[in-house]
Amino acid sequence: MLRPILLATRPKTLPAAVVPVWAGTVLVWRMEGTWNAGLAFATLGGALAIQIATNFFNDAIDHWKGADTEHRTGPTRVTASGLMSPGTVMAWGAVFLGLATVCGVLLYLAAGWPVIAIGLPSLFLAYGYTGGPWPLAYRGLGELFVLVFFGFVAVAGTVYVQTLEWRIESLLLGAQVGLLSAVLISINNLRDRVEDAGTGKRTLAVRWGPKAARLMIWGEVKLAALLGIVWVFLGWPWLFLATLPLWTLGLRISWGALSMDEGAAMNRLLAMAGLQLVAFAGLFHLMATVG
Repeated sequence: MLRPILLATRPKTLPAAVVPVWAGTVLVWRMEGTWNAGLAFATLGGALAIQIATNFFNDAIDHWKGADTEHRTGPTRVTASGLMSPGTVMAWGAVFLGLATVCGVLLYLAAGWPVIAIGLPSLFLAYGYTGGPWPLAYRGLGELFVLVFFGFVAVAGTVYVQTLEWRIESLLLGAQVGLLSAVLISINNLRDRVEDAGTGKRTLAVRWGPKAARLMIWGEVKLAALLGIVWVFLGWPWLFLATLPLWTLGLRISWGALSMDEGAAMNRLLAMAGLQLVAFAGLFHLMATVG
């Protein structure tokens, strides 16, 4: 039973939840000279629980809607493969939403009503990403969802619960992290474009076609890199160097997105995009320390 549960959490996607909290906490330390470990771990726990709940719900709902077929080129889905029943997968998703709620209560006690304003939409969209009457992933809003909730909301929210302030620096960092996280979704949707088109999943890759989908990945990487220049104008020029992975590994990802065939070969590109996100956060941490 443990292996299907671990598989359903989709460990390779979890950096998208870890990086915003990690980078946001580093930013707090850089600005304030201190940080609250308890609040940081509560924020991280909530972000991870919401991400995992989203993955569980997505697994079961995509199966119900027929979006996971025998032509799937991505990782194994536990519902579609019969490793777990849809009801069990949904129940596990609810368990992780409960854990996220517990973390949210702890953050509310420390930071007040803004946590509710952030937390309630996040909890709902864990299900609403693929479920409900207007599922975002099926309406071409996956990239926007990731940019907003795994970028601006996650980073700025992390900074807010520690400082009780909304800072322009957190929005800049949130934009960079959100764009790099959106690269993961964009590659995933380009890889699955043909299958999604046949099952009614209207991602941007399906709506706009392969050429625009490829250019979007290139644009997400480049915009995240160019935003690094803004750190210079904010008086922290060393933080621009955190974009070095985007000018190196990002070039390889961009070239692959523009040239590779759709399908299973893009799983390697997806892994590179995950590494790019973590490398950005790691170098941001280092530059914040030495700058």
